Amino acid sequence: MFNSNHLESPVQRIHHPLLTAKRVELLVKRDDLLHPTVQGNKWRKLKHNLLELKRRKNEALLTFGGPFSNHLYATAMASKLFKIPAHIIVRGPHLDLQNPTLRLAKACGVHLHAVTRLEYRQRYDNNYLEDLEKQFPNTFIVPEGGSNQFALQGCQELAQSLPQSDYVCCAVGSGGTFAGLLNGLPSTTQLLGFSVLKGTEYLQAEILKLNPKAASYDNWQLLHDFHDGGYGKFSETLWRFCQMMARTYHLPLEPIYTGKMMFGLWQLIEQDYFPTNSKIIAIHTGGLQGLDGLRYRKLI
Repeated sequence: MFNSNHLESPVQRIHHPLLTAKRVELLVKRDDLLHPTVQGNKWRKLKHNLLELKRRKNEALLTFGGPFSNHLYATAMASKLFKIPAHIIVRGPHLDLQNPTLRLAKACGVHLHAVTRLEYRQRYDNNYLEDLEKQFPNTFIVPEGGSNQFALQGCQELAQSLPQSDYVCCAVGSGGTFAGLLNGLPSTTQLLGFSVLKGTEYLQAEILKLNPKAASYDNWQLLHDFHDGGYGKFSETLWRFCQMMARTYHLPLEPIYTGKMMFGLWQLIEQDYFPTNSKIIAIHTGGLQGLDGLRYRKLI
């Protein structure tokens, strides 16, 4: 069903006067090119969840997502690709089927269930999840964003595929990719997580819950100053930076996840955060379908 020996995504080297002046090396792991339809970290996270679904002989998949969610999009694509019926609980209360993400999910044959924001808040509540298990028997439930123990295995594989470096940088939403990367990186490599949400001091605890071993690692840090206003928000400056990277380096970025991380990383390089001769790998976690949603809402 899933070939775990699929080709790895490429690594792109960035050449820029700033990097030369600061004497640091910057590589981008292009996980946006990992899979033709299920991009980036969403494929890494889904892969072992789908293998577990198969192992348990479950018939369907159920998960959660906002109406423009990358996870929703990737789950819909995977559902069609691997012929697994999928139910997605969508933060509603109404479905706008002109929204490109939901339109794609419908085209993939996914069952969308719109719920009120109040009900959606119960997505981690055990009683609510038990009710869903009764409502959808023989269905494998994946949390919002895909972050669970099975997701960590896929993100550990990502870490193990990287060339040797001093720093690895990634955007952090729910913490799953970050928690999994920690398991696959050598202790000599520092992992920097750029939080894309505002007020995310809780993320530290979330990462320790997903990966208890992280408590004994001292090679990781979460950075909370590069959210650019909060989740889904971004400044004109950040969007201009994303456009510059696309134009100059053929490196497409969206300003919700990877764009924030790259822009934050750029600022750290300018501020001499990294010692001379540092080798940095930035992970492009995909999510480029988000650009369609931003265009649809006339935000770009």
